[in-house]
Amino acid sequence: MSEFGNFCLLLAFCLGLYALLASVLGAVQKQHRIVRSAERAALAACGSIALALSSLVYLLVTSDFSVSHVASASNRALPVYYKIAALWGAHDGSLLLWVFVTSIFSGIVIYQNRFRYRDMMPYVVAVLMVNLSFFLCLNLFLSNPFNQLVQANADGTLQKFIPQDGRGLNPLLQYWAMVIHPPILYLGFIGFVVPFAFAFAALVTKQLGDSWIRTIRRWTLVPWMFLGAGLILGGKWAYVEMGWGGYWGWDPVENASLMPWLTGTAFLHSVIVQERKGMLKVWNVFLIMITYLLGVFGTFITRSGVINSVHAFADSSLGPFFLYYMSAVFFVSMYLIIDRLPYLKSERPLDSVLSRESAFLFNNLVLLVACFAVFWGTMFPVLSEWVQGQKMTVGPPFFNNVNIPIGLFLLFLTGVGPLFAWRKTSVESLKKAFFWPVIFSVPFCAALMIAGMRDFYAVVSFTLCVFVLITVVREFYKGASVRAKNTGESFLSAIVNLTLKNKRRYGGYIVHVAIVVIFVGLTGNAFNKEVQQKLSKGESMHIGRYMLRMVDYREADTPNYQLAEVKLEAYKDGKLIRTMTPEKRLYKAGDQQTTTEVELYSTPKEDLYVVFSGVANGGKGYEIHAFVNPLVFWVWFGAAIMVFGTLVTLLPDRKGAFVTPQLSFSEAAGIGETLRIK
Repeated sequence: MSEFGNFCLLLAFCLGLYALLASVLGAVQKQHRIVRSAERAALAACGSIALALSSLVYLLVTSDFSVSHVASASNRALPVYYKIAALWGAHDGSLLLWVFVTSIFSGIVIYQNRFRYRDMMPYVVAVLMVNLSFFLCLNLFLSNPFNQLVQANADGTLQKFIPQDGRGLNPLLQYWAMVIHPPILYLGFIGFVVPFAFAFAALVTKQLGDSWIRTIRRWTLVPWMFLGAGLILGGKWAYVEMGWGGYWGWDPVENASLMPWLTGTAFLHSVIVQERKGMLKVWNVFLIMITYLLGVFGTFITRSGVINSVHAFADSSLGPFFLYYMSAVFFVSMYLIIDRLPYLKSERPLDSVLSRESAFLFNNLVLLVACFAVFWGTMFPVLSEWVQGQKMTVGPPFFNNVNIPIGLFLLFLTGVGPLFAWRKTSVESLKKAFFWPVIFSVPFCAALMIAGMRDFYAVVSFTLCVFVLITVVREFYKGASVRAKNTGESFLSAIVNLTLKNKRRYGGYIVHVAIVVIFVGLTGNAFNKEVQQKLSKGESMHIGRYMLRMVDYREADTPNYQLAEVKLEAYKDGKLIRTMTPEKRLYKAGDQQTTTEVELYSTPKEDLYVVFSGVANGGKGYEIHAFVNPLVFWVWFGAAIMVFGTLVTLLPDRKGAFVTPQLSFSEAAGIGETLRIK
């Protein structure tokens, strides 16, 4: 089966190269038959990659330890669902998953547009195949998951080697969120190649109006949604598996996932201006190029070993190849952008600073500043080593000091953006628009101060959350009131139908509500409490309004790991709320790694977070680390609202199909030619 998987990868690589060359040749010579053959070769490559992936899954499930990836990422005692997750539990298998997801996106785009955008599609296919062929080349020649294990004999000959058991999946990855987290994150990282391919094709063909923008709107929303969901799932994993009491530590790989989400957010807002006003065209092609490259940069950080991270794989030889590829894409794209500047001119000037266009522009600038700040802090150890010969790192205080003010300003823009009119907003209009948000947020701020809240950023954050929430509620209220008056619908029906009629606008407002809810959860970090104490049986410790009483200690053995567990009774205001059993686990396979299993008591108000740190005092005491983390629930709930809002914007129109743009004359001619080919 490993030979078959290897053959499928090689076949896919050859098909990808053919599709690349044929699409470019067909476009240059205007030969539709050649372009069509390139598209079919690309689809065949997708099928071949799917077979390769299926082969590796079969090898993992059947525990064929003669294959290097299976031996390094799985073991016999591993449950079946973790054996499947072991596909991305090591470097080479995760790269195959990356290739597979890339091929799926490429195949869907090619099939979906087989009768549309015939002038641009050859170049779209070429970009997709350059991307796919690059990763296939790495997967096939430098990081092959189908390599066989061999051992050297005394006479210098080699023979097949099959260990009795594998090293096992990294224990930190044996958690439900990590079963789905990497695929979801990959859908986010990789998906941006589609809008980038259309932007590149638009530059090549000089079709830089808003047609390519309309084409890729959903193709941008989908990876943006998956990347955001992946970020939250990663935070959830860190929260319950790492045992340090938090969910975001500004780890380099976390940062590498955040950066394309920030620039993708800027792009999604910026394209609205181009569609409505024909402005910010240079911004848009630049933003989608940077977003795509940051996605590749994310996998470079994960796979190169240039920066230490709990999420990263071990050092590999792939780093230089990623740098070469990213440099080539950047310089070719920048050349095209500069060369096509006459075609990227705005159709009208910015009329006023007090306008919605201006708010979107500020939004872009601030998001890019945030992205650069994260990039600088992430790469500072590498840059300092290059310049001074000594690696220096920056920690969470740097990122918090820089990004908290930026985040609050972005939250402010989220609220004021809808209050501005297009082109120009009069002072009277601004007074009317700001009246209700200010009426609610200012007294709320005063109430927080009277209640004793003195943390500056917390007060500002909660106040802005109220401001933005009232802004969004007002938008829904005004629209629903007019609709209910004109149609006679109930107010609730009017809200639903209003949203369904203008899904893009009101789905976006739902996402804004999600951002507010997430900010409420993030602000809770300002009030975290932490206590660490050694307890013997019968002793207690206090943290805030909670008391933890040590009841028992036990050890147990399972096929996969050994565990040590403490039993604690948790009381709140003197009332027993639950029994908590945090654990330490020692996994038997591989390096016999020790992990922490956190015990949580979660409510919308706060989390009681308890960690068993280990045995103390020669077995007579037990180290307990407890945290009270306010408002964490709202981070996860806000993420769910964000996904819901994005799905609303992705809904098809009422006729049951996505809106299809009208074909140009050349596109219609291309369809006619295609039909004659068939």
